Amino acid sequence: MKIYPIFYAQYLTKPLSFKGYYGDEQPAKKLYWNICHQNTPNPKIPANIIEQNGKRRINDYPDTILKRSAKDTIDIIMKLTGNSQIPSYIPTPYICGDNWGRYANYIEINPRLIAKYNNGQISDGLLQTLKIMTAIPPSKDNAPNCIILSQLYPSFNGDGTTGDETLYHANLHKGISKNLTARGLDYKMGDDEQVKAFNDLAHLMGFKTGIRMPISEGQLRVKGQDFSWYSHEKAYIDACVWAIELGFDAIYFDSAKHIIDMNGYCGIGRVPNKEQMAYILHTIRKQTGRTDLSFIGEKCTPDDIYRQMGFTAGAGWGDSESLDNIKYEIEKQKYSRYASGPEISNDNDIGIIPFETKLRKMDCILPHHYDRLPTFMQINDIFPLSPFINTHKVMTNVVQLKGSPSWTECEQHWDYVFRTDNQARDYSQKACQKLG
Repeated sequence: MKIYPIFYAQYLTKPLSFKGYYGDEQPAKKLYWNICHQNTPNPKIPANIIEQNGKRRINDYPDTILKRSAKDTIDIIMKLTGNSQIPSYIPTPYICGDNWGRYANYIEINPRLIAKYNNGQISDGLLQTLKIMTAIPPSKDNAPNCIILSQLYPSFNGDGTTGDETLYHANLHKGISKNLTARGLDYKMGDDEQVKAFNDLAHLMGFKTGIRMPISEGQLRVKGQDFSWYSHEKAYIDACVWAIELGFDAIYFDSAKHIIDMNGYCGIGRVPNKEQMAYILHTIRKQTGRTDLSFIGEKCTPDDIYRQMGFTAGAGWGDSESLDNIKYEIEKQKYSRYASGPEISNDNDIGIIPFETKLRKMDCILPHHYDRLPTFMQINDIFPLSPFINTHKVMTNVVQLKGSPSWTECEQHWDYVFRTDNQARDYSQKACQKLG
């Protein structure tokens, strides 16, 4: 009698629920199979679940959440969403119609920060992001929560290693960043399938999803070559379209304010002009066939020119500590399909905003569920980062332990990057209550 390896025996005895080739129609099922060689999630997975306003999340903290296995995380997602099986078809949540982005709370997460670190390699950013999302309140009926990934495409140098550089760079048409994908799934799933599985599971939890994209020439390359808005407009559009085809619902355009106003510009090189940006946004919608996309402009004001270009929302407008100011802006912008709203913090946060200030901002900007403005925040505004690092630092560099060239133990890394003191945990509880 021939003896088969364990994996092959499992393969023979368990029916596959996916087609098995790149471009699969059920990537979440394929992901689960490749992680644990099972089709059926475990409905009895232990989980500290809290329910608030009819929405469910895990009541745990990053230093615990990030150490769970990928299998346990997907099991927990099924438990949170009340599914005994991974659905065959997972649409994006329908909240506030096609113009959901005008009302959304945008929460930026840096996958590289919470990825796995092993012998100088960085990987699994998408799976790690799914883990932390289980502890974030999902969308309310009239307030979509949209997760913005700081990165989708590779940076210029060191991608997938602890030698990686700034995430304000994007090397287009060089595939998906290796910071995001799982090395253990190589040759089992395409990188594109891993991204699609991430989006399906995020959508199942009730989140919209999006990515950050630079618009400055010096911060872009195409297959490693210097970028020019004169020569590479189509390549830029194609990269944005591919992101949407991978399942994302939104694109946050870094430095978009400077299309109109170059005052305070800190980018590198030219940005597209307003006619060019309008054409880009129109073409993305046309080629994807999606009328529900959200295009967010960093620091874009309520000026109607941004609506005319095709933006859905502007981020960073208004005094987020003044309830009177927020109410004034809500009334002023309530009839516009484009709106610019406040932020808790942004990618330039250097970690000096007190918890009390952040909670006061949330009290001002989050309770308005019908006539409301879009809002923007960082993962640091939900789960505080270590006092030794800050949002801007982790965007521009791979954070490493002092005295060590790289982390070789993921647990050591995750314990270091988030605060674990009682004050931070108390803040996280209050922030999640306000967000949910």
